[in-house]
Amino acid sequence: MDVRVDDKVAVVTGASRGIGEAIAAELLASGANGVTITSRKEPNITAAAERLNDDRVLALVARADSEADAESTLAATIERFGSVDILVNNAGTNPAAGNLADVDLGAVRKTWEVNQMGPLLWSRAAWRQSMANSGGAIVNIASVGGMRVGPVIGAYNISKAAVIHMTYHLANEMAPYVRVNAVAPSVVRTRLAAALWEGIEEHTARAHPLARIGEPDDIARAVLFLASEAASWITGVVLPVDGGITGAAAAPGLGG
Repeated sequence: MDVRVDDKVAVVTGASRGIGEAIAAELLASGANGVTITSRKEPNITAAAERLNDDRVLALVARADSEADAESTLAATIERFGSVDILVNNAGTNPAAGNLADVDLGAVRKTWEVNQMGPLLWSRAAWRQSMANSGGAIVNIASVGGMRVGPVIGAYNISKAAVIHMTYHLANEMAPYVRVNAVAPSVVRTRLAAALWEGIEEHTARAHPLARIGEPDDIARAVLFLASEAASWITGVVLPVDGGITGAAAAPGLGG
């Protein structure tokens, strides 16, 4: 299947590297008319735009947890490209490592503001400025951590569980004009997830039935599908892209 997003305009938050940059590249390669990428740091988003090297890219400094930045980014995208058809809520953070009983609450608040509140702020901006009238597709980047209990990163996992439930609610509330879905990765080769694979990649890979960790392109291809008309009758779905860790690994006779 040739999955395309010809003539569509997308906004991808947290796209200065890793999964976000891979999603932007995939959308451009699949015919997007314009892709706005954001990051909270100007040097990072400028470098990403230079790597993408495409005049269809609009690179903007914006915080994921800022309502004002969401509104201004959506407005700038519409001014430049004429619409917003696809929103990918990818930006995330995980500074709050530790057991919930002991972890620093300031770090927990930051994690939840970026990971939970951020997607809502940007989805509301997209709805108000474009999608309520013109329709569109929203794809949230969740995590398998939001679907199961795991050690050390409980605050992060809770935030991603909230994203999953938010996806269900927004899919119901924004239908039939907007489709809202989510992708739930397992461990992917990114800087955000480095503590889960750097120096222990073989061990981490063995935890996945497909015997490797994920690559940003694995997630980008799933996002492209859900954002495209190939998924036109799909909404309210959370798609694990996880090397089988939530499906095959939980099947009878396999590891847990």
